[in-house]
Amino acid sequence: MTVRVRFAPSPTGFLHVGNARTALITWLFARSKGGHFLLRIDDTDLERSKTEFEEDIESSLVWLGVSWDEKTRQRDRLKRYSECIEKLKAEGRLYACYETAEELSLKRKVQLSGGKPPIYDRAALKLTPAEKKAYEDEGRLPHWRFKLEHTPIEWNDLIRGEVKFNGADMSDPVLIREDGSPLYHLCSVIDDIDYDITHVVRGEDHVSNTATHIQMFAALGATPPEFVHLPLISDAEGGKLSKRLGSMSIRDLRENEGLEPMSVVSLLARLGTADPIEPFVDAAPLIKNFDFSKFSRSTPKFDPEEIFRLNAKILHATPFEKINVRLARMGLENLDEEFWNVARANIQKLADIKDWWSVAKGPVNSVINDPAFIEQAAALLPPPPWSAQTWSQWTAAVKEKTGRKGKELFMPLRQALTGMDHGPELAELLLLIGPDKARERLQSHKKAA
Repeated sequence: MTVRVRFAPSPTGFLHVGNARTALITWLFARSKGGHFLLRIDDTDLERSKTEFEEDIESSLVWLGVSWDEKTRQRDRLKRYSECIEKLKAEGRLYACYETAEELSLKRKVQLSGGKPPIYDRAALKLTPAEKKAYEDEGRLPHWRFKLEHTPIEWNDLIRGEVKFNGADMSDPVLIREDGSPLYHLCSVIDDIDYDITHVVRGEDHVSNTATHIQMFAALGATPPEFVHLPLISDAEGGKLSKRLGSMSIRDLRENEGLEPMSVVSLLARLGTADPIEPFVDAAPLIKNFDFSKFSRSTPKFDPEEIFRLNAKILHATPFEKINVRLARMGLENLDEEFWNVARANIQKLADIKDWWSVAKGPVNSVINDPAFIEQAAALLPPPPWSAQTWSQWTAAVKEKTGRKGKELFMPLRQALTGMDHGPELAELLLLIGPDKARERLQSHKKAA
């Protein structure tokens, strides 16, 4: 059997980390099996679906390295949905209901106050043709429910194991709105049938939906695919994701935070598994070692700071030939391999390299508040060639000569060399500044005088 999976986002907002995780895991599974990955845009909600969000979904997936083999849109398949809807109506599996939202709310309140579960009572099935006409004469339009069979519903989930429901304990789900437009549930099932989907991967908040979908597959004469329900991610403390984290989009991580795509992939691919979270420079090892048996049912904790830590490690391991084109696009075409090899170990995001370049190559406005001290330090500056030990040798000599230590020793040197009171580690930065520029900056106060 060829594995066929789908990722089915709704283009009603930017792709956020939760959905991106589902897409990534679905894609890793497909690629690990040599399978087929379908990108399905669930855009039957014509009012809320926007082209800009569809474009963002695609660009975000491309940025993450998630490629699709085929793409479809639900809005292009409305005729097919209508055919299936008419079949289910003719067979009595879809039935018209005329209750208003207020009437349904009141029913639920009465059931709950009586200690009963809020399950739809199927009152609409008892309506006579005359009663239906009377409702329609009032101007009411029916919504349509799927009639569940009151039988056990069971499946073996690849993460949750054996799952059991009983149709008698569930409300008949609404599948068609009053305006005649189909809801997600039926469209999704029809698509999964028509595109021969073998595995459906989604969040655990869809478990009860899956129970009703299984009966829809049967009603349409199809065998259900296998199901995989991923635990939803929590915040770093194990609580429910805050609005900020829950809505964190891939667009934000890419554009506002300036992160490397593999830092996001490295975290999301391993979150909630038995494998350690570690930095990867490409997805090949993640594909090779993918297995749903590694996923736990417990709620994984999502800590955005972990992405930044992974991002730094990935950059620290990135060779110059893999980054030089991007550096040139940033206006740093003169930045060479030697500079990159020294600076990369001290950056968290690629944009940080600009600070190193600016401070090392200048021009800078040296700050010299104690010219006498700086002159002493300049006189002790070691001759070239310099090494990784030059900074410590120089500051040790200055300390011995002047008696200064700690902040009183290091801050004036930093201000004279960089014009700032903070920045990259001077032990590495001094090598990038070089002997000539360092001496020039230490003596800049003489020119000013």
